[in-house]
Amino acid sequence: MAGRTPGSQGQREPDGDVPTEWHAVREQQAGRVRGQGFIAALDQSGGSTPKALREYGITDDQYADSAQMFDLVHQTRARIIQSPSFYGERVLGAILFEQTMDRQIGGLGTAQYLWDEKGIVPFLKVDRGLADEVNGAQMMNDIDGLQDLLERAIGNGIFGTKMRSVVTSANQRGISSVLAQQFAYAEAIAAADLVPILEPEVGIDIPDKPHAEATLLKGLHERLDALPEDVTVMLKLTLPSVNDLYRPLLDHPRVLRVLAPIGRLRASPRVHTAVEESRRHRQLLPRPHPGVVIPAQPRGVRRSTRHEHHCDLGRLDLNLAYRGAGHLATST
Repeated sequence: MAGRTPGSQGQREPDGDVPTEWHAVREQQAGRVRGQGFIAALDQSGGSTPKALREYGITDDQYADSAQMFDLVHQTRARIIQSPSFYGERVLGAILFEQTMDRQIGGLGTAQYLWDEKGIVPFLKVDRGLADEVNGAQMMNDIDGLQDLLERAIGNGIFGTKMRSVVTSANQRGISSVLAQQFAYAEAIAAADLVPILEPEVGIDIPDKPHAEATLLKGLHERLDALPEDVTVMLKLTLPSVNDLYRPLLDHPRVLRVLAPIGRLRASPRVHTAVEESRRHRQLLPRPHPGVVIPAQPRGVRRSTRHEHHCDLGRLDLNLAYRGAGHLATST
């Protein structure tokens, strides 16, 4: 749905004329995002990259500075993306870090490689991390230079963006602040012809999680209803405590897709229990609405004894794309 990199069919230059081919690519990518499968998170930033490298066996003393660190992590991402196990039939999209977008894989820009060679829709992480907690929520830090970043994303063939805030209690003021910021940035991103993924994450272990989710749902409805008709967003929402809570969002005309994070399940036994419970009900992954089913495990992805998901050439965080929400709930 975004432009293509130089030399690829359907290229769109920032602020330039929009060719017919670009619209065709846009529709193809939107169709892929509506499919069945996962969206892989390959968007570790500078703060989380050292930990990610250590999990690959690369210790902090094996690189001299941040430039070498990012070169090393790009090599690991390239290995994942180039793996035969990482393919568009099961991986619908991939969320990239800014420096990953700016680098190449196989002689092509990373986003172009994902789409042209793998049939995987590229997204870009645009947030700059979280601010301190206020009123039971962590808003995003200001996204300085957003317009320039969006123009570069368009030139690199990015389809959409992702930005994350965190809700830590059922505080009406905090949740409203999170949503106000998310939707303000979403409209700016949509104006640049990109599809924003809004992630107002609710802490999985907070004591008032059901109340926080109900408050969040109400706020989401209000702000989605107020969006212009030409704006489309995606939502990434924590598995809810109440079955079918987010089902009404699936059919909202402003919502392209709803995602649920399922990577690194060891972080909370409640999340693992929820996913296994959903798996037993066979309602975790999508099929044509209204129901959802779990397909075969993607090739090259296995469940470890620590309840994480792994690719055969590296670790992935996976975001579940679903059309129905039955039994997508955490245990209480």
